[in-house]
Parts: sequence; C-alpha cells; structure tokens
Amino acid sequence: MLKLSLKEGQYVNIGDDIRIVFAGGTGKHCRLLIDAPKELNIARSNNEPDPAKRKDTYYPDLEISNEAQKEIQRIIWKEKARQKKTQSN
Repeated sequence: MLKLSLKEGQYVNIGDDIRIVFAGGTGKHCRLLIDAPKELNIARSNNEPDPAKRKDTYYPDLEISNEAQKEIQRIIWKEKARQKKTQSN
C-alpha cells in the first residue's frame, strides 16, 4: 500500500488511463476526482458490516447500443473536423 500526501489539485496517475485528483477536503473528509475508462468498475466502500449488502452499493451503467456508439463517434468526428476547419481559417 502506498500512502501519499497531496495538495489540492495534485494528482496520481495509475497506468495510462486512470487519474485520481485530490480536489480538497476538510476534517476527516476528502474529495477525489477519478478519471477512468467507463468500462472500469469503481465502487466506494461503506460502513455496512454485512458483505452481502455492501456489494449492492454499485450499480453499473447500462450498456450503450452499437447504434448509439456509432452516432456518438460520428458527432465527435464532425466536431473535430469543425474545430480543425475553424483553426485553419
């Protein structure tokens, strides 16, 4: 286990695609921002002593249909092309 002391705004990268940012805190509370791929399951612990109940605290998002994924990709490509055109003018 690694123990770190971070100042507000500092971050830790885990691998190439996970970043954890310390967003501040007070007393015994801290705020973390976690930037990770959507397919990575992230769950936080709670104080429930019954393990069977603890596992139900995570609710994964529903899968996005292939049609929706293609539409999102088309929108992103269109936006990038628009930005590129705007920058070249």
